[in-house]
Amino acid sequence: MNAGNTISHDLNSDEAELNRQLTICNACRYCESYCAVFPAMTQRLDFNSADMHYLANLCHNCGACLHACQYALPHEFAVNIPRAMARMRLHTYTDYAWPRALGGLYRRTGTRLALALGLTLSLILVLTMLNEGTLLKQVAGGNFYAILPHDSLNAMFGGIFGFAVIAITTGLRSFWQGIAPPQERTRSISDAILATTQDTLMLKNLGGGHGEGCNEQNDTYTLARRRFHHLTFYGFLLCFASTSVATAYHYFLGLQAPYAFFSVPVLLGTLGGLGLLFGPAGLLYLNIHRHPDHGDADQRPIDRGFILLLFIISLSGMLLLAMRQTTVMPLLLAIHLGFVMAFFLIMPYCKFIHGFYRVAALLKSALKS
Repeated sequence: MNAGNTISHDLNSDEAELNRQLTICNACRYCESYCAVFPAMTQRLDFNSADMHYLANLCHNCGACLHACQYALPHEFAVNIPRAMARMRLHTYTDYAWPRALGGLYRRTGTRLALALGLTLSLILVLTMLNEGTLLKQVAGGNFYAILPHDSLNAMFGGIFGFAVIAITTGLRSFWQGIAPPQERTRSISDAILATTQDTLMLKNLGGGHGEGCNEQNDTYTLARRRFHHLTFYGFLLCFASTSVATAYHYFLGLQAPYAFFSVPVLLGTLGGLGLLFGPAGLLYLNIHRHPDHGDADQRPIDRGFILLLFIISLSGMLLLAMRQTTVMPLLLAIHLGFVMAFFLIMPYCKFIHGFYRVAALLKSALKS
């Protein structure tokens, strides 16, 4: 399926297929130690819709179970847990989206839409600068706010980011209420949160159950996806920390941007930017070359759209830092802010959301351990 098409999977047929495969796995149990999915699966004899949403988001799509499975194709049972789980996750993202009417956007936020939205918003900013005569203006000290005032940027991004936070937390709350009723808790919340935090920060479930990594293209194990995920995840956190420190500088310390290269915000942003360059680049390479039976191939344009957004944001940000005292700074600023705004707009309805649902599933798993 090309990047411009809408993904169409039927919930009832996907639930029936995942139920069938989980029933086979529950009888076999060869992969019981591979990841958090299989111990959680063996705690139930049948699987309702909430169970399948939970297990699907607990799955990290490492591919280890597929390569170990004696019932995978060409066997007549045709078991492919990574693909069945990926298709179920698509329903999680769309069905729990808030507002519900916007859930269908997830099926459309592929590479073309992500790039088109980023380029359109960048073009609007370019035309605005051109109209105000600031497009190719060299600014003393590389002061971005001489091009776009601080208050204008706050107004531009504050509302969009606030909506994204509300949309994500509302959807996540509904998901949690659906999969984890309070009476199922068998472990203290503090212990479960600690275990979930460790699993999240280490990406334990991308170790394939043996710590040697995922199966990307064949039966060979590799830790590449875990490492690229780490670069992306920690790069994003460092960039967020950079923005937070800069905000504290501005409002609490009265220190105005631009900041020196060896200042805390710039150092954090530079390290984060490097992580968001190499991490997404590696993930994109793995996504393009991944085995066709791993996961849902129809969703790969969605994955790539999200990865490309992160990469372009980071690349434009690094170029902006390096060339902030040149005449191309306003143009780079328009491109960077256009793609950042595009990311914020589709954040609740793109692959970014998978991390939140996965952490919630890990927390439920930890509560039941």
